[in-house]
Amino acid sequence: MTDAETRSSSAPPGPGRRPGPDTGSPDLSEGWGEQRGRLRKDLRRLDVLFFLICTLVGLDTIGSVAAQGPQGLTWMAILALAFFLPYGLLVAELGSAFPVQGGPYVWTRLAFGRLTAGLNQILYWISNPVWVGGSLCIIALTTWEEFFTPLPGAWKYLAGLVFIWGGALAVVQAVRFGKWVPIAGAVARIVLLGFFLVSVVVFALENGVHPLPAGEFTPTYAGFIALVPVLIFNYVGFELPSSAAEEMTNPRRDIPLSILRSGLASLVLYGGPILGILFVLPGKEIGSLGGFIDACKAVFTVYGGHIASDGTVTLGGAGAVFGGVAAAGLIVGLLTSGVTWAMGAHRAQAVACADGAGPGWLGKIDERRGTPARVNLLSAVIASVLFVLALNLTEGDGEKYFAAGLGLTISTTFISYVITFPSLVVLRRKYPDTPRPYAVPGGRLGLWTVTALATGLVAFTVVVLIWPGFGVGWFGSTGNAADSLPPSFAGQRLAYTLSQVLPLALFLVIGLVFYGLGAKTRRAKG
Repeated sequence: MTDAETRSSSAPPGPGRRPGPDTGSPDLSEGWGEQRGRLRKDLRRLDVLFFLICTLVGLDTIGSVAAQGPQGLTWMAILALAFFLPYGLLVAELGSAFPVQGGPYVWTRLAFGRLTAGLNQILYWISNPVWVGGSLCIIALTTWEEFFTPLPGAWKYLAGLVFIWGGALAVVQAVRFGKWVPIAGAVARIVLLGFFLVSVVVFALENGVHPLPAGEFTPTYAGFIALVPVLIFNYVGFELPSSAAEEMTNPRRDIPLSILRSGLASLVLYGGPILGILFVLPGKEIGSLGGFIDACKAVFTVYGGHIASDGTVTLGGAGAVFGGVAAAGLIVGLLTSGVTWAMGAHRAQAVACADGAGPGWLGKIDERRGTPARVNLLSAVIASVLFVLALNLTEGDGEKYFAAGLGLTISTTFISYVITFPSLVVLRRKYPDTPRPYAVPGGRLGLWTVTALATGLVAFTVVVLIWPGFGVGWFGSTGNAADSLPPSFAGQRLAYTLSQVLPLALFLVIGLVFYGLGAKTRRAKG
């Protein structure tokens, strides 16, 4: 960056610059200057790559996609072009042009102001404890019970809390230690999914595979609205490293490169296992919750064990050993997913609080660890409360708990994206002279196309999550809208809708309360 560019009044702050009113950026000078000094630049390019692989390759939704049959792979390919690519281009520009701690919050703050950004950030942040205490926790517990031992009564609560607080302990560590969690998670995914695919090949050679008729790959609207939430959810997370931009050695260079490489890797690591599940399990036996778990058990019978005529799988010998190792790897993968998202979302929330969009005490960075310890601990408390409440409200019904928790996680995250993604267009206009190491190609047409595709698809996803079956039966499409409800909520549309709408309303109220509590910080900034 040239001296002239550095002095440009239209350029927002980069690493090392002191944000303030002269740049038109969020004024974090009061209190945040001291907080910034506690950050440590310990994230290198390879660390960011592993971080993104751990973020993008979601093990909790593989079964949900496979449960929709072969058309899941068709829609996966379509959305890779219609959403994944535009989204990656969008974040690559924002992340390299505005490499400031807090990432998505700062982009939204620059574009739309503190109040909008603060409310938006609450949704982005709180989706993490909802996810950890919801679908991640229930799949981890289900995996444990499938491969190890039952968790009756209070044992299930204890195991869930151990999972939640084990993740919280990892998130609160200094970056030089904490970054090994996503590295371990990425390696666990590569090893687990790679071994699963090898086992599928061995299983196919010994037992054959279930045929996949070409007609089943034909995309349908009903399949689309069932798949778009989980597919897009597994395509998001590119913005997370930008939340720790000032802890990266070279964010302007590393963010775009890591997005490209992790995007390609995630397509292979995600698509391969889905195809393997479809080959191994009969379509009617694939469940959203246990699809991947059941497929692992089935293929590992090639090492020891058998499948009974009724489909019951029993592992023995080496099969039981490999099954146990794979189960442990799956649980580690789930835990590291939550930890990696928390490392980004919690940092953005801390910046928001330091900026006056929340209580100032939550914006404090731990002097010894260099991490937002207070936000981390509050998130763990929220996840624990949600876990206990959900388990009681669903009366221990894992499928119902999983469906409600995953739907709420996705809708909460995606509502925040509806506000964040248009920041690309606004910031191009407001800061035209800001150096952009990477810019969305195609001029204004490319800019608007990328923004419209990414924003439009996440907005549509929110609609079909809150009202499953939206549009089914319209304009000649076939199907019944009620059939789009999660199986565990069959005939209970009101109950499902309330499970999504009421928490969302509560989260917005929390956002307003947080903003009110940030008044003191805002007054101090003048």
